[in-house]
Amino acid sequence: MDIFDAIYQRQSIGKVKADPIPRQLIEKLLSAAVQAPNHHRVRPWRFIVLQGEARHKLGEVMANSKQQQTPDAPASVLEGERLKSLRAPVLIAVGVDAPQEPKVLEIENVCAAAAAVQNLLLAAHALGLAAMWRTGPAAYDPAIKNFLGLAPTQHLIGFIYLGYPEAEYPPKERPSFEDRTIWMDE
Repeated sequence: MDIFDAIYQRQSIGKVKADPIPRQLIEKLLSAAVQAPNHHRVRPWRFIVLQGEARHKLGEVMANSKQQQTPDAPASVLEGERLKSLRAPVLIAVGVDAPQEPKVLEIENVCAAAAAVQNLLLAAHALGLAAMWRTGPAAYDPAIKNFLGLAPTQHLIGFIYLGYPEAEYPPKERPSFEDRTIWMDE
């Protein structure tokens, strides 16, 4: 697939089949992800791939955390939290290392990890997979970060839901760059 076709046609798709994705294909996506630029070659990204029972365990952590935060939450809300991690057969949580050297800035690490996610999303689209990048309160929850093996100093910039699309989705119209661009010639 041409890179411009991938960029213009890729879209977030949340409705996916339950069919498993072969590990080799997931590894291909991760290999594409880590080709992202990163300052000082620190490779600040961390990928936690959840499949099968691990998704159920994450759902339990999410529900327990919600109950801790909102003790009077109805059972339906807790069940909704429990089911979020089951939206797709593969979930990739993306963490970001905190800088370890004075010359490395935190924003550079976050941007590098975000670029890695974009590479992953484009690669998924090129391989015929559906993907959706989600954040929400779970991305900032210390209990969820702990479950995923991330330190309190590490950011969790999102969950990438991956699966085979349930249907074919026509490309959506994309916004222009014009209203967000200033040209300076002098």
